[in-house]
Parts: sequence; structure tokens; C-alpha cells
Amino acid sequence: MKLWKFQQEFPNLKPILYICVYFIKMDKKTEEFYARLKEELAATSEWPSEYLYKFIVPSEAGKVVEVEGAFNNLGAVIKTQQSKTGKYTSISINVTMKDPDAVIEKYIAVSTIEGIISF
Repeated sequence: MKLWKFQQEFPNLKPILYICVYFIKMDKKTEEFYARLKEELAATSEWPSEYLYKFIVPSEAGKVVEVEGAFNNLGAVIKTQQSKTGKYTSISINVTMKDPDAVIEKYIAVSTIEGIISF
């Protein structure tokens, strides 16, 4: 995604983050997914709105802390639960977001964490 297009799609993204994200090449399928998500969020909710993020990460040292760190100072309620084998940790984050762009910005921010699964 070209930087100028990225700025148009996500105008609320902080400059330092979009510079980092610019170097993460999004394929066309990913771009289309975020565009559809933005449209659906805008059409189905009034903003600001509460949003529930769900992630699964390997239970390695630091992975859960990285995800939690992305939501620092937002008043998020974060719940974690390890899998029965202890190999993975699920993370549920309930937080009030100001608009669909802010929701997507967080998905993009955590997408750099190795092994993360978003759903």
C-alpha cells in the first residue's frame, strides 16, 4: 500500500506508527479485509463504541505483554487464559474505541507480533 493511500485510509494513525507499518507490505487481500471491516464497523456501531478484540499468542515470554502494551492507557479490560497444554494464551480485550480507524490501527499494531492470531 502506498504511504499516501495508507494516510487516506487511516488518517488517525500516528505518524511514527504509519512509517513502521508502511514497511509491512499488505497484500491486496489484507487491504480489502481492512476496508470491509472499516465499512462494517461504521455501518453497525455508533462511535465511540466498545469493541472486543480477541487474540491467540504462543505462551512465550513477552508475547502477552506485547499485546497488552498495545492497549496501555486506554482503560482496556484485559482477560487472558492459557490453553490446557499451556502452549498458547488467548487474550480478550474489551475497550472503548473512538472510531473504526482506531480499531484497525490496533489490529495493524499487533500484527507485527510473531505468532499472533486475530479473530
